[in-house]
Amino acid sequence: MIKINKIHKSYVTGQNSLHVLKGIDLEIETGEMVSIMGASGSGKSTLLNILGILDNHDSGEYFLNGQIVNKLSERKAAMLRNKMLGFVFQSFNLVSFKNAMENVALPLYYQDIPRKKRNLIAMEYLERMGLKDWAHHLPNELSGGQKQRVAIARALIGKPKVILADEPTGALDSATSLEVMNILQEVNSSGITVIIVTHEHDIALRTRKTIRITDGNITEIIVN
Repeated sequence: MIKINKIHKSYVTGQNSLHVLKGIDLEIETGEMVSIMGASGSGKSTLLNILGILDNHDSGEYFLNGQIVNKLSERKAAMLRNKMLGFVFQSFNLVSFKNAMENVALPLYYQDIPRKKRNLIAMEYLERMGLKDWAHHLPNELSGGQKQRVAIARALIGKPKVILADEPTGALDSATSLEVMNILQEVNSSGITVIIVTHEHDIALRTRKTIRITDGNITEIIVN
């Protein structure tokens, strides 16, 4: 599903250049559930952004489902991202003035699906998350766990092949974190590849494989 060869990424600020990823090689198979761990500044979030086609790499090759993702135009990158990828973030990234149903339906808006149909589909996904009764509530009326379930429903509605989750339990208490991980494992059991960036060892142990990054290099791959 994902194959990257010799990926390098640097950021230039003023006169300084920071070499964040230093020739990363990685393969993630279809249907795998993996975690990426590393200290702050190790490059794990940069790697996730490159995998999510949210950031470009400087050199190397990235293949997503057999298609090379090198220097795509913004339009083609957006099309591939919308077709293949779903995102879950620590801060939920919900639109504050839209209710839960509208937030979940948002990816279908960019697929030109009529409003009535996308809202019906969004309701189906909210029901799967146990949130049907909260469909018309705004994000500030939801708990952290409810917000993250809305975010997962939004990530799933476009039927992606890969879910990329950046610290999805970082803002949640331990009981709610367990609930969210249970949902992500159910998602994975349906055949969707799940990649989680986390700093929590107990979260990483819930995945099949842990990839450790240190100073821009993969230093260890652990099969859990």
